[in-house]
Amino acid sequence: MTEHSDNPENSPGNDLGNNTGANPKKLKGIRRRGIYLLPNLMTTAALFAGFYSIVAAIDGNFIQACIAHYIAMIFDGLDGRLARLTHTESDFGKEYDSLSDMVAFGVAPAIVVYQWGLERLADYGWMWGKLGWLAAFFYAVAAAMRLARFNTYHGKVAKSHFEGLPSPPAASLIIGMVWLGTDLGWSGTSVLVGAFFITIAAGALMVSPFSYNSFKEISVNGRISFTYALVLPLIFIMVAINPPLVLFGLAFTYAVSGLWLSFWRRQGRQDRRAKRSGDQQEF
Repeated sequence: MTEHSDNPENSPGNDLGNNTGANPKKLKGIRRRGIYLLPNLMTTAALFAGFYSIVAAIDGNFIQACIAHYIAMIFDGLDGRLARLTHTESDFGKEYDSLSDMVAFGVAPAIVVYQWGLERLADYGWMWGKLGWLAAFFYAVAAAMRLARFNTYHGKVAKSHFEGLPSPPAASLIIGMVWLGTDLGWSGTSVLVGAFFITIAAGALMVSPFSYNSFKEISVNGRISFTYALVLPLIFIMVAINPPLVLFGLAFTYAVSGLWLSFWRRQGRQDRRAKRSGDQQEF
């Protein structure tokens, strides 16, 4: 066989090889293009944990489904930080991370809460049954819109705050409720109605204009006071004592903090405008 036929670049079926006007260096870069292993491995692990959360909920293993969600959160927090620390950020990684978040923090919590309680609303009538799966769908579509808005506004807004409740804490609000309810044996109409409204509220907060602290100003290389250093082990101790109660409490506190922060910032703007108006009247 001749050298011409051995070379894939010169084969008749290869458009790159037949394109005599193409830049060889550019073609060489295209052929060698790949993805970074470490951050995308973390993203895959988060996606795996989110998918397993769905499978466990369908099988009725709700505690395992909830634990898988928090594992997904850990890996989701690692992928972006590792990419920045190792300078391996890429457009592929950003898109892959968004798709992983949609499964782990959008679809998975919706299915978990539906399997846990919302499907049982059908026992109270066909209308309640429809409202149950529609609430789960509303949460899922809100998560998709939240992620799309974040990707669109990324780099155009202040990094110190998020606009709308991020999808991982929103998912934790639902998953924490499911874990706590399973652990305490919650049942009855009031529990199902509460799950319905919490699911709706979590979805609505994701697409709301409320501001949430991103904590991105905290640097891993920076210094913190000794008082703050004691907070972390205290949180770990509290989680170890009662994981479902503490994790749900943390998610609920963060969800409510956006309402308080937005109100506080709006009040501050009104006070500044009133002060400027008063100064102008004096002159």
